[in-house]
Amino acid sequence: MELSLNPARRTDLGKRAGVTGGLLGVLCVFTEFCFLFPHLLVSADGRAFYSEHLGLFRGILQVAIITTFLLGAFSVFSLRSKAHGGIAIVLALVALLLGGSEAEPLTHQPRAMSAGLDYFVLELLVLGLLFIPMERLWGLHEQRIFREGWQTDLKHFFVSHVGVQLISFAVLIPVQVFFAWAVRADFQAHVAAQPVWLQFFEILFVVDLVSYWVHRAFHQIPWMWKFHAIHHSSLQMDWLASSRSHLVDVLVNRVAGFVPVFLLGFSPSAIYGYLVFVSFHAVYIHANVSHRWPYLRWLFATPEFHHWHHTSDEEGIDKNFAVFLSFIDVIFRTAHLPAHWPSRYGTTQFQPPETYLGQLAYPFKRHEETPYG
Repeated sequence: MELSLNPARRTDLGKRAGVTGGLLGVLCVFTEFCFLFPHLLVSADGRAFYSEHLGLFRGILQVAIITTFLLGAFSVFSLRSKAHGGIAIVLALVALLLGGSEAEPLTHQPRAMSAGLDYFVLELLVLGLLFIPMERLWGLHEQRIFREGWQTDLKHFFVSHVGVQLISFAVLIPVQVFFAWAVRADFQAHVAAQPVWLQFFEILFVVDLVSYWVHRAFHQIPWMWKFHAIHHSSLQMDWLASSRSHLVDVLVNRVAGFVPVFLLGFSPSAIYGYLVFVSFHAVYIHANVSHRWPYLRWLFATPEFHHWHHTSDEEGIDKNFAVFLSFIDVIFRTAHLPAHWPSRYGTTQFQPPETYLGQLAYPFKRHEETPYG
C-alpha cells in the first residue's frame, strides 16, 4: 500500500494514528468490561441513564472499535515499526472477542459502591473530542497533542475519574461527621426553594471564596506547596494538564468545596448544574487556547487568567488564585491580567519528577526549596 505523502509526513501521521488508535482501543476494552461487569465498574448514578440509551452507546462502541482497527492498520502500513499500529489492532480484536457492541452483563448483583470506570471512559472521550480540535483551531502555543508528560497526566486523569466514588466517599464522611452540628434544616429548605439559576451562582461564589483561601494557603505554606507543586509542574498547558494533581491536594480541595454546599443545603438540580459546569470549566481554563474574553475575564476565570496563575514568569507568581470567579482576586488584590500572555510555565524552584509514582512520593521527600515565588 503506497501513500502519496513524503516520508517525514507519513511517519508523523503513522505515529499519531498508532498512538490514537492505541488509546481508543484501551477505551474500547474498558467499555467492554463496563458492559460485562456493570455492577462492579459502572457508577450507580449512571446505570439508569445507560440502560435508557443502550442502543446509542452500543453504536458508539461499534464505531470506536472500527476506528481503532483502521487507525492501527494505517499506522502499520505507514511505519517500519509495527508496534503502535499492531497494539491498536490487537485491542480492537480483544474488544470484539469480549462481545463487541453486543456484549451482555455477566454480573447482576447490585453493589453499594463501584469503580466508576464508565466515568473515566466518557469523560476522556468527550473532553478529548471537544478540546483537541479546539486547541488545533485556536492554539496559543504550537505544541504536539502528545506533548511531553501526557502519559503522566493521563494516569492522573485515570485515577481521579475511576476513583471518583471512593474520593467522594472520603470527602463526604468527614464533612458530615465534623459539620453536622451546624446544619439547620429550616435554613436549608429556604436555600433550596430559591430559583435553580440563583443557587447555581451562589454555589460558584461560596465554593470559590473558600477555595480561594485554601488555594492561597497551598502556595504560601511550605509543606502544603510540596503537594500543590505537582499541579504546577506541567511545562506545557493543555486540556489534559488540568488533571495533574496530587491526591492530597484533590482531597483537601474537595473537602473545602463541599463544606459550604453541605451546610447551605442547595437543591440537587443546582448541584448537578454546578458539577457539569465545573467538569468543563476546569479543563477549559488549562487548555492551550488563545481565548481572551476581554470583558468576561474580570468576572469569570478564563484560560488567559489561569495561564497567568501557572506561569513561572516572576510577574505572575502568586496571582489569580480564584478557580471560577476572577473578581475574587480583584477584591483581594491578587489579580494579574496584562496585555500579553505568559512566556513559560512550571515551578520556580525544583521541578517535581515527571513519573506518576515519583509525583505521588515527591511531597514526602526532603527538598531544599522555598514556597512558590
